[in-house]
Amino acid sequence: MTANHVPVLLKEAVEALAIEPGPRSEGTYVDATFGRGGHARLILARLGAPGRLIALDRDADAIAAGRAIGDPRLTLVQAWFGSLESTLHALGMQQADGVLLDLGVSSPQLDDAGRGFSFRFDAPLDMRMDRSRGETAADWLARASEAQIREVVRGHGEERFAAQIAKAIVAARQSRPITRTRQLADIVGSAVRTREPGQDPATRTFQALRIHVNQELEELSLVLPQARSILAAGGRLVVISFHSIEDRIVKNFIRDSARPSGMPERLALRASELPPPSMRAIGKPLRPTQAETRANPRARSAVLRVAEKLA
Repeated sequence: MTANHVPVLLKEAVEALAIEPGPRSEGTYVDATFGRGGHARLILARLGAPGRLIALDRDADAIAAGRAIGDPRLTLVQAWFGSLESTLHALGMQQADGVLLDLGVSSPQLDDAGRGFSFRFDAPLDMRMDRSRGETAADWLARASEAQIREVVRGHGEERFAAQIAKAIVAARQSRPITRTRQLADIVGSAVRTREPGQDPATRTFQALRIHVNQELEELSLVLPQARSILAAGGRLVVISFHSIEDRIVKNFIRDSARPSGMPERLALRASELPPPSMRAIGKPLRPTQAETRANPRARSAVLRVAEKLA
């Protein structure tokens, strides 16, 4: 499993944390989306002996795989990253020197047929990253209204045929429950009239359901201000997103954090009188090289953004 997971923008993301020899290499870092530990291993390679890495993942399989690393500087916690601040406080930590978020689904999750993330396999329609809680995609499709399905598919999948797909799903479930990935993919395929070359008609719908079932956008909106809060001055927030809506949330958060905050609009003040911003953007957004995209097609939509906590 570990060998099958190739982290996107691996070196660029870890370099953006600025773990350099000296005090920063002896600090505390958070990998809030451990996955199969690709980023974590490289962070550990750069940390000094006193350094510490806290790794979070909601997926029990990821935590189990991470135990093989066996590094005493690594602490693994099964937790949703929306609980970042409370998780760190429970470990007795008040600050971190860097926080890394690699959003979306990992290759092992996509490639494990039993997880129900992919239409490449015929499997139970689950899609939960944390199988110990919440309802499955099949459960939600069984109870959601046509309007709710349409809004999720359109909003999270940016699918222009959302209305047709929602109507087809509601019609199909009248005959029998939609419980299998291939069953759903066939329903969507019958409702989508055309699609971009090389893209399966069900791609956007599966993405939308996964995001909804796992509350991914809500979790992202929760974790960003928590990351800003727990970062020490000079600490870095590094985020890799794969979806335009995710990237928009991150971009707007960094932009707003880089502005003076808490002041009424149109208040006449000199620049020196403005309250300092809480963060600053570091560099321009990074995207994978053509070589990385050719080697790993799942990297094509990735965007990396970096922000630094100000004193």
